[in-house]
Amino acid sequence: MSEETVLDIEGLTKRYRNNRGVADVSLRIARGDVYGFFGPNGAGKSTVMKIAAGLVRADRGSVRLFGFDVAEDYERAMRRVGVLIEKAEAFEYMSAYKNLELAARLYPELPRTRIDEVLELTGLSASKREKVGHFSLGMKQRLGIASALIGRPELLILDEPTNGLDIEATVDLRTLIVRLASEERITFFLSSHLISEMESICNRIGIIQEGRIIREGSWQSLKQASGQSLESYYMSQIRSERGGETNGAAQAIDRQ
Repeated sequence: MSEETVLDIEGLTKRYRNNRGVADVSLRIARGDVYGFFGPNGAGKSTVMKIAAGLVRADRGSVRLFGFDVAEDYERAMRRVGVLIEKAEAFEYMSAYKNLELAARLYPELPRTRIDEVLELTGLSASKREKVGHFSLGMKQRLGIASALIGRPELLILDEPTNGLDIEATVDLRTLIVRLASEERITFFLSSHLISEMESICNRIGIIQEGRIIREGSWQSLKQASGQSLESYYMSQIRSERGGETNGAAQAIDRQ
């Protein structure tokens, strides 16, 4: 691969007591990619992301971030990574600004102006002195994204970042992701149920079903081969795995 590999997952396997989990998941994300990770509820998206972020230990396999093994060298692996998994967590009795001030303490080299920068980026500047307990779900999600951005990460792992956002906020987030990927060369590994919203920003995709990657590659190549929208392509692949008709063109995989 000519591009620098930012996230390298090899043979990832994790089984829970209820027999759910993931099996032999492998994927690579290069610098500057916006990688969309899609699958039904319970398919294993969050499990893969949690393992990639060092929040859950795999039974087998490896995850390397910027060349460092997450399980063996966690601090160096995560140094350039921002994470928002499932839902934003914050101290509700504190203001948005104070919450970000706490997050910023993990990065002593950051100038204090960084807090206002991420508040502006996520559209929370006008509410920065308001207690988080008064925030809507969408505002809390924006604060979670602001916290993930605080350390100037080179990779953002975002699990359902549009959760709770209204249409305007979703469009703003999509625009922000595109800008950060193109101008700042930030790499994104993100999942979302709003597949149609992700189509215009993802250059690579992975589809996971029952804990296994069933399709993975360049979205542009997959789109040209299938002639479908991302939502239609996703549904055709899920139905195919469940025993429906297989669209031969939609089987094309570009791993270049």
